[in-house]
Amino acid sequence: MKKRIASFDIYYLQVLDEKGKCDAKLAPKIPAKRLKEMYWLMLLTRAFDEKALNLQRQGRIGTYAQVKGQEACQIGSAILMQEQDLAFPSFREHGVFIARGTPLEKLFLYWGGDERGMDLGKVNVFPVSIPVGTHPLHAVGAAYAYKFQKKNAVTLAYFGDGATSEGDFHEAMNFAGVWQAPVVFICQNNQWAISTPASKQTAAKTLAQKAIAYGMRSVQVDGNDVLGVYSATKEAIENARKGKGPTLIECKTYRLGDHTTSDDARRYRSENEVKAWEKKDPITRFEKYLLSKGVLSQQLAQEMKEKAKQEVEKAVKNYESTPKASPEIIFENVYASLPANLQAQLEELKDETGSSAS
Repeated sequence: MKKRIASFDIYYLQVLDEKGKCDAKLAPKIPAKRLKEMYWLMLLTRAFDEKALNLQRQGRIGTYAQVKGQEACQIGSAILMQEQDLAFPSFREHGVFIARGTPLEKLFLYWGGDERGMDLGKVNVFPVSIPVGTHPLHAVGAAYAYKFQKKNAVTLAYFGDGATSEGDFHEAMNFAGVWQAPVVFICQNNQWAISTPASKQTAAKTLAQKAIAYGMRSVQVDGNDVLGVYSATKEAIENARKGKGPTLIECKTYRLGDHTTSDDARRYRSENEVKAWEKKDPITRFEKYLLSKGVLSQQLAQEMKEKAKQEVEKAVKNYESTPKASPEIIFENVYASLPANLQAQLEELKDETGSSAS
C-alpha cells in the first residue's frame, strides 16, 4: 500500500515591492503615527550603523558588524513586542536593541569593548550572542518557562542563515515544536554566512521549510519589506500568545556591508550583486510608500534624518565621556562563585593595579 499522508506548502509574502508600491489586499492596518515610528527607528538604526563603522575605522570602537540593509527585518518585527516579551539577538541586531529602547550610548559602549554596555536594566533584550546559533536554545527555554508560569509573554530569536547550519538551531526548533513554546524564530537570510553563500549551506529551496520537520508554521517574507515583516511577525506573535506554538519566519534580505569590519566582502562577492541589492534598500522603499500615502513629506523626511544623526552624535559624546571600567570587570558575570584559579588571577591583577576593590 502506498498513500500520501501529508503535504506541505511554503508561502512567500511581499506587501511593498521594490518601488514602494503596496499590495492593498495584503497591507496591514497600521496608524500613521505607528508608521512614522517605524520609519524613525529604521533611520536611527541606519544612522547608528554608519557612525559605528566610522568610529571603528578611527579606532574609537572595536570590531563591528554592520546591519545596513537589514533594518526592515528588525524594526518590522521588534516593534510588535510588548514590554514583557524578550528578544534574543545575535551580533547584528542593533535595530532590535534600538526598537526595544536601548540607549544608543550603551550600544557604543558595548562595541567599544565594555561589557557594561549590555547592562540594560529594564530593557527586555538578552545580551549580544557572538557564538553562531546557540541563543535560539535560550529563547526556547525562556518561552517554555513563560508557558509553564502561564505568563502572557513570548520570545523572539534573531539569527542569520549561517545559524541554520548549526546543530543548536535544530535542537532549538525540535524542543520548540514538541513543547509548543511561544517563540518566534526570525532568520535573516542575508545570503552570506561570512563568505559562504546560502547555496552552499543547504540543498533546500527555502530555509522556511526547515520548520516542517519540527511541526511548526513557517513563512518566507521579503526581508526588505517592513510591512511584510510586520504582517508575518504579527500573526506569529498572536499565535504564540494563543498557545498555538512557534513559527519560523525566513526574511530574505541582504547584508550590504562586510560581515564585520575584519572582513572584506569584495573577495567573495561581486560589485554587481551588491548594487542590485542596493536598489532594494528597505528604507528607500518604505520612504517612497510613506510619501505616496501622505504620511511623510520630503521636508519631514529630511528633518527626521537630521534628527537621527544628531541623536547619534549625542550618544557618541556620552559614550566617550563614560569613565573607563576597571580591568577587573573581566572576572564579573562569568561564574556565580569564582573558581580558585580565577580568584588567584583576580588577586594578582589587584596587586598589579593597586586596586582595593573586593
